[in-house]
Amino acid sequence: MVDFQDIKGNLEGLAEKAKDVVTDERIEAVAEKVKSIAPDSIDAKIDSVADKAKELNN
Repeated sequence: MVDFQDIKGNLEGLAEKAKDVVTDERIEAVAEKVKSIAPDSIDAKIDSVADKAKELNN
């Protein structure tokens, strides 16, 4: 049987660990790297996703 409470607890712990590792600076660095190889036409979308990630990270 699947213990959903256990899974939920594990996911919450993983999310907290990710917040410790994923800083706004790292999000920005990844966004800049993606923009350097993606078409210029989607730069605004990449920035939007990065901004949302930073918002969720705080």
